[in-house]
Amino acid sequence: MTRSGFSTSNANAHSAANSAARPAGSLRRQLIAAAIALACLGGLALCIDLDVARWCKAGHLPREIIRFLNFSEVCGHGIGVVTILLAAAVLDPTLGGWHARPRCGILPVSWDFVRMVVAGFAGGLMATVIKATPLDRVRPRAADLAAAASALSTFGDSVATTIASHSDVNSFPSGHAATAAGLAAALSWKYPRGRWFFAAMAMAAAAQRVASSAHYPSDVLLGAALGLVGAAFVIGMSPPDTHTLADDSLTSRVPQ
Repeated sequence: MTRSGFSTSNANAHSAANSAARPAGSLRRQLIAAAIALACLGGLALCIDLDVARWCKAGHLPREIIRFLNFSEVCGHGIGVVTILLAAAVLDPTLGGWHARPRCGILPVSWDFVRMVVAGFAGGLMATVIKATPLDRVRPRAADLAAAASALSTFGDSVATTIASHSDVNSFPSGHAATAAGLAAALSWKYPRGRWFFAAMAMAAAAQRVASSAHYPSDVLLGAALGLVGAAFVIGMSPPDTHTLADDSLTSRVPQ
């Protein structure tokens, strides 16, 4: 066996040991703490909701920034999230394929993949449940923002201009932001090296909802908090599997 092979094997073992050494529930506590911080920011953001919404609705953002933000929306859209996770399953043998372990029953995916899917969508489902309640909030695109005395005036339909569908009064909270935050948490759990990139893409997806006049800042902050809470209860208590097919290959070459 080559020196590089031993180095790779040792690195994988070291990573697995670090994951196993993490106290049970520490990730859950971190995610919930981050969710509480986002929820507090969401409450404070009510003070700037109208100013930001008016500025975005006036079209002040440069076109290239809007183009990037529109691209990042895939991180908060259901089809985009499914595509991203399927790509991860194709590329990572610990997630997908008949050699994935531990397998989820007869499915060619691992339990890690199932946890990531559930973590990615849990917050979005909670947001959908809240939207189904009588707590309506008119979206910036459908509101007469000049007539709104405060952010609280946007709850209900008193400042609505045209309501084409019930979606126009479903601004609170943002399901896209919740899903993007849950996906970022799930990907960071499995691939911690990319956590800053995943977090940045989630923030961009949330910003797109504000820039497109679909939501107010408080909507996306509180939606992201829901996404982190959902992920905390799905992936927060156990580390991901770090075993790969490469480990089996290296182990088989070790002289007995």
